[in-house]
Amino acid sequence: MLAVSNTSPLSNLASIGRLDLLKSQFSEVRIPSAVAQELAAHPDPNAIAVIDSALRQWIRVVPTQDTPLYRMLRRQVDPGEAEAIALAADLKADIVIIDEQEGRALARQVGLSITGTLGVLLRAKRSGLLQMIKPEIQALRNRTRFFLSASLEAEVLSAAGE
Repeated sequence: MLAVSNTSPLSNLASIGRLDLLKSQFSEVRIPSAVAQELAAHPDPNAIAVIDSALRQWIRVVPTQDTPLYRMLRRQVDPGEAEAIALAADLKADIVIIDEQEGRALARQVGLSITGTLGVLLRAKRSGLLQMIKPEIQALRNRTRFFLSASLEAEVLSAAGE
């Protein structure tokens, strides 16, 4: 299964030591150049080390093509999101991993299947890779700027059987 990711899910998962969940869930993970540049600016040296290792081993950086879709997206969202959505569309990716609401809405508009950090955690729980999601959500809150509403948290925990 081919996945294209935006910056925040990779950054968030690396920050809580769970970037490997992507490798176990997707046969290929690709990111556009802008996402690689944004990841290089991560403030946590431990997360940077995890990200760099993944970039050397199993995450592939793909240059962005200057397509009409990319130009349209670039006017609406930041470069990483625009490139990730355009790359996912160009590659006919099975899924795009993106957290930001505006980016998710645009990805849906162009016909892409989406998931985000919480979706990756939920898939991991369902496949037995995680025992519980609640500690992972707490780690996201403690180590990143991850925000989720109480209602979304309750929905995710319910879907996870917690």
